[in-house]
Amino acid sequence: MLRHLDIRDMLIIDRLELSFQPGLNVLTGETGAGKSILLDSLGFVLGWRGRAELVRAGAKQGEVIAVFDVPQGPVAEALILEAGIDVSDNELILRRINTADGRKTAWVNDRRVSGDVLRRLSELLIELHGQHDDRGLLNPRGHRVLLDTFGTLDGKLSKTRTAWKTLAATRKALAAAQAEQAALKSEEEFLRHAVGELDKIRPEAGEEAKLDAERRLMQSAEKISGDISKAHQAMSYDAAEGALTDALRWLEGAADKADGRLDAPIEGLNRTLNELADAQSGVEECMDALRFNPHELEGIEERLFAIRGLARKHNVLADDLGDFADDLRSKLKALDGGADDLFRLEQDLKDAETRYSTAADALTRARQSAAKELDSLMGAELAPLKMERAVFVTVVAPCDGGPDGQDAVSFTVATNPGAPAGPLNKIASGGELSRFLLALKVCLTRDQSGVTMIFDEIDRGVGGATADAVGRRLKALAADGQVLVVTHSPQVAALGAHHWRVAKRVEKDMTLSEVVPLVAQDRIDEIARMLSGDSITDPAREAAKALLNG
Repeated sequence: MLRHLDIRDMLIIDRLELSFQPGLNVLTGETGAGKSILLDSLGFVLGWRGRAELVRAGAKQGEVIAVFDVPQGPVAEALILEAGIDVSDNELILRRINTADGRKTAWVNDRRVSGDVLRRLSELLIELHGQHDDRGLLNPRGHRVLLDTFGTLDGKLSKTRTAWKTLAATRKALAAAQAEQAALKSEEEFLRHAVGELDKIRPEAGEEAKLDAERRLMQSAEKISGDISKAHQAMSYDAAEGALTDALRWLEGAADKADGRLDAPIEGLNRTLNELADAQSGVEECMDALRFNPHELEGIEERLFAIRGLARKHNVLADDLGDFADDLRSKLKALDGGADDLFRLEQDLKDAETRYSTAADALTRARQSAAKELDSLMGAELAPLKMERAVFVTVVAPCDGGPDGQDAVSFTVATNPGAPAGPLNKIASGGELSRFLLALKVCLTRDQSGVTMIFDEIDRGVGGATADAVGRRLKALAADGQVLVVTHSPQVAALGAHHWRVAKRVEKDMTLSEVVPLVAQDRIDEIARMLSGDSITDPAREAAKALLNG
């Protein structure tokens, strides 16, 4: 609920403070007095897109402050929490500044916020309605949402959205699987041939280097084996080993008579013989390693060349051939098992389509039931507004399925019996449209509370008893909430619980707008002016009193 509005240096308003109350609040005044400026200023602080130039001529900046009760409900709580707004005082103080150079800055409870946060908050705080309001009831794109809200169809809508999400995901998975199968089919011949070649060889990581080293060793064996054999012969017992053994034997025989002088040489010869034995073992191992079958070298070379050939063919490193083969085998496995996967996904799709169809059909039936209820309520509302012969029909027509179901919803009217029904904003005249919108709003807000509703000259084009009927519906609508009405109708103004007059004044050659709260006698004069014009007559005052007394 809107509690307070403070406007400074906006358009032709220099300073204006208004305190609003629950119930029906009416604003009256001559055309051009500045009533629309109030709405422009309120729209500015709520983040609505409006006039580009709002700052009063000569001022450095314009400012609007609006104080609201904190809206209730999970959506409001989530938004307030997301924006980091402190609501410990149970009120929202919206403040927005517009500098002369066009910069805009906004706060909510002293928390800096973006224009987007303001607009999202505004949807929870204010509803603006008028003959040309394409943001609200006249916009056919929003009729389905309005019907769902009226019918409290959140549960069925949620099930439909969940089913649609599953259906869309399954369709996407099936399309991806089909595309993958098609791609694999196109390279099936290559896959089978390549996997066959790789399976025949089954290369291992590091194998190329190992084979190359073995090949090089075998190729050099013939060149070095002769020298190694000669060296082995030179170290044998018939050569170096035998001579050293004889020398050791001779020295040991003479050692007793050499007074220890041969101990060190004898020890050295023993070490030499031990090391010579180690050297002989190493040379023999080398000779064993160099002994190979020529066919073995041929086999190593064939495998080495085969591995390198496959690496070049597939443009991968030889050590990566094993992983490459695994990838190809995986693709081949996917290709061979693709039919089963596609069948499973097709079954999943059928199940998802069935679940979506079931949820969407239930939502359609619920919408059709809600549409009948809304049409019935509209019929009852139109009669007091002197439109008992008009017919309001909520059309629920099939459309392509989506997350919100398979229905297109539109509000249509026929203003006279036998006349064809058509869109609300194209069939009804100005006065009729005002009454249709009012009746529709009464029906749609039957269970809502806390939102401030603003009607901008919604009574335009009607008068007399019809205007009185419009006023009484507005009063009923405001009984449990707050309604602000900008009106030129004395019948509507007389039914307001709170009344303000908007007027212009000239101060130092500058035109300014002011808003004055009216007490009893002031209300009589204002309503009399609305009845008779600039010249207020006694009969007009008497008529005004009669209107105020009901």
